[in-house]
Amino acid sequence: MSDKVSQANDTIEVGGQNKRVALLIAALALALALTEVAGDDAKTEAQIRNVESANLWAFFQARTIRQTILTAEADRGALDAAQLADPAARNALEQQIGRWRATAARWESEPDTREGRRELMARARDAEAARDRAMRDDGRYDAASAMLQVGIVLASAGIIVGTVAFAYVAGVLGLAGAALSAATHAGLL
Repeated sequence: MSDKVSQANDTIEVGGQNKRVALLIAALALALALTEVAGDDAKTEAQIRNVESANLWAFFQARTIRQTILTAEADRGALDAAQLADPAARNALEQQIGRWRATAARWESEPDTREGRRELMARARDAEAARDRAMRDDGRYDAASAMLQVGIVLASAGIIVGTVAFAYVAGVLGLAGAALSAATHAGLL
C-alpha cells in the first residue's frame, strides 16, 4: 500500500511541476507576442522613415536644381544687361535679375516653411536617424523574440523529459528576452 501512496505522491508532485512550467510557457508566449508586435511596429517605423528621408532628399535635389538654374539665368541676365544700350530695358532686366537672386537666396533657407535647402537637409537627416534607430530596435526585438522562443521550446522539452533544469534555463532566457524587449521599448538601449 505504501508503494501506491508513494507513487501517487510522485504523480501529484510531477503534475504540480508541470503546471508551473505550463504557466512559465504561457508567460513566455505572452512576452513573445508583445515583443513580436513591437518588432513589427519598429520595422514599419523604419520603412516610413526611409520613405520620408528619400522624399526629403528628392525635394532637396529638386530645389538645388531649380536654384542652380535660376542662379545661372541671373548670371546670364547680368551679362546681357551689361550689353543693353536702352536704360529702361537694362533697368527692367536688372530688376528681374534681383528677383531671381532673391528667390535663389530664399530657396537656400526658409525657416518659416522648413522647405529651404538647409531645412530640407536637416529634416532628411533627422528622418534617416529615426530610420536607423527603428532598424536597431527591430534587431533587438528580433533577438528578444529568439530568446523567448528558445525559452518556450526548452520549457516544453522539460515537461516531456521531466527535467526541471530545462524550465530554469527557459526562465532565464525568458527573463533576458523580456528585459531586452522592455529596455528597447523604453528607449534605454
